[in-house]
Amino acid sequence: MKVYIGPYRNSWACQVHYDYMNKKYGYHWPEYGKKGLLNKVEPFRETFLERLEDTLQWVYNHSINLYLNSRERKQSIRIDRYDTWSMDDTLALIIAPMLRQLKETKHGSPLVADEDVPESIRSTSAPPLENEYDTDDFHHDRWDWVLNEMIWAFEQKVKDDWESDYYEHHVLSPDEKNYDGFFGGSKLVCKDPKGLKAHQARITRGFHLFGKYYESLWD
Repeated sequence: MKVYIGPYRNSWACQVHYDYMNKKYGYHWPEYGKKGLLNKVEPFRETFLERLEDTLQWVYNHSINLYLNSRERKQSIRIDRYDTWSMDDTLALIIAPMLRQLKETKHGSPLVADEDVPESIRSTSAPPLENEYDTDDFHHDRWDWVLNEMIWAFEQKVKDDWESDYYEHHVLSPDEKNYDGFFGGSKLVCKDPKGLKAHQARITRGFHLFGKYYESLWD
């Protein structure tokens, strides 16, 4: 396998009004001239910056962004036959480090269903919200937990021999059933079947979470 994928093609965006409003009001901007909200005229500076932003964005979209959007993202991907002999192992080698980097560099968290996380960090366990549009105290904790489970699952897949922790060689005496002198009178025995089953169940759950939240894997 040989893969090269270049950076995304970024478009120019004007945010003079957006940055001004966020600095002045935070993320809850006032709304003017609507029933039930502020019955006032929008300040001149805010109106001017909004129109300036729209005008500059129109210029960008009809000039530099036309050129930037016409360029394709560079990518070169070659898949060899041996890459698909154990495709699940091959992908795990790539996915595990990508998930670790995503966890380190992410700037936000998507919505995670309560049913997918422990009860202690569910939204129902968080203090009541002051506003319905707020996020609860465990919002980011839920995504961190899901990421950790996905990372752990793919790391186990990379190890490839995790099952060996649950097996041991049992030496048989010549008079025991299944004794085979050719193999030294020993056989591989699962010493912790419940632990083995629980380990596999957690791996499977991590892969299930990866599929469920695949479209939330963004930075």
